[in-house]
Amino acid sequence: MNDLYVLVDGENMDWQLSTILNRQPKPEDRPRWDAVLEFSRELWDGRNLKPLFFMHVRRNSSALWSFIQMLQAVGFRPVLLEGEDDQPVVDIGIQRTLEALVKRTGDVLLMSHDKDFCEFLSALDDGERRLAMLAFPEYLAGDYDFIENLEVFDLEHDAKAFPNGPLPRLSPIPVDEFDPEALLDSL
Repeated sequence: MNDLYVLVDGENMDWQLSTILNRQPKPEDRPRWDAVLEFSRELWDGRNLKPLFFMHVRRNSSALWSFIQMLQAVGFRPVLLEGEDDQPVVDIGIQRTLEALVKRTGDVLLMSHDKDFCEFLSALDDGERRLAMLAFPEYLAGDYDFIENLEVFDLEHDAKAFPNGPLPRLSPIPVDEFDPEALLDSL
């Protein structure tokens, strides 16, 4: 059974969700991380999951510990990184991990919208391993379009990680599916 490395850019995912909601997300707004792992487990006929959740932790950030414990309880391994406030510690951690994966076998599922990982993910595109992004596709950096064997999955629609109803996303819909009655009712 192949390994599947699930790398989560926690800061980027939270920032993108706050952009969609137009406010800071509440705990009930955030993705169900167990649903993310279940989706990952079922992807590509099952893999041996190696889920890593990267976070920038400041020394006095005790409020995060309940979240960290929840991540551990559902099966993630939190990667707690320290650094200066202006240092992109999460980006650095994920970039270094992607570099290290070049020397290993296994597939990669990255959760981020940030273009800073594009060249590192491209280096893994060897035609042998499977590569994917799990994100809000309409916000995904366009640089990822050029990675030949990259699959893109929708965090809300494919992974079904938001059980509390649809998010207020602005995304194109096919004109054949456009329902003006639903639009007018939503006003």
